[in-house]
Amino acid sequence: MKSPLLSATGLQKTFRRGENRFAALAGVDLEIAAGETLALVGPSGSGKSTLARVLMRLIEPDAGALRFAGENLLALTGSRLRAIRSRFQMVFQDPLAAFNPRATVERVLYDPLRIHRIAGRGERPQRIGALLERVGLADTLRGRRIHEISGGQRQRVAIARAIATGPELVVLDEAVSALDVSVRAEIMALLACLQREQNIAYLFISHDLALVRDTAHRVAVIDQGRIVETGEAKRLIAAPASAMGKALVAAAMKLPRRNGPEFLP
Repeated sequence: MKSPLLSATGLQKTFRRGENRFAALAGVDLEIAAGETLALVGPSGSGKSTLARVLMRLIEPDAGALRFAGENLLALTGSRLRAIRSRFQMVFQDPLAAFNPRATVERVLYDPLRIHRIAGRGERPQRIGALLERVGLADTLRGRRIHEISGGQRQRVAIARAIATGPELVVLDEAVSALDVSVRAEIMALLACLQREQNIAYLFISHDLALVRDTAHRVAVIDQGRIVETGEAKRLIAAPASAMGKALVAAAMKLPRRNGPEFLP
């Protein structure tokens, strides 16, 4: 593996639920190289979304180390943190919840350009048009409100917003799970194209092992807040070593075959 773009060591995060405390992350070690897709899979409640939010500095870990492009990410605050945030972005499962639904498409795309001071004010409308074109959306959509466009269009807007700052890493938290099969295929093709052209690394959080097998370079299996197995995607899914990896593959398999598992569509 190449020198990691992002590396996490011993990440811990505990939450309180009533009188009880539970460990959402219990010592996570993880590396992502520039330009690779690392899939993160695990059962509900295993810590996938918590890990994503810790990696994005949306929530703070209780312990551990986190480095991005060689910098100690957990030591950055204020203007230094804002400056580096343009280099990593996140796409959520439901952009309608992530965005103000009454905001226009243009406003959603304008904000990261303004916040990170990308291009002059007069140039930003042109930048927005280029972003819309890049993700396959008509320029005429820029005046539409988020709640007025389709789910597939909203997810394309979310991707356009994520790439507006020229990031090196994008975290995709179940970003295609709510889309129908044809739209999902289009979005995945778009993500692959962006990766080839811009060398973007993806952390791809998904429960769809068939999609993971076909799109990820490597897979990390998380269970009860710990990474229990990592490996090359096709090889791991064909022959998982951990108990949780075996359970996930068994749940997804339609019937076994010689050259690997066959999954339900």
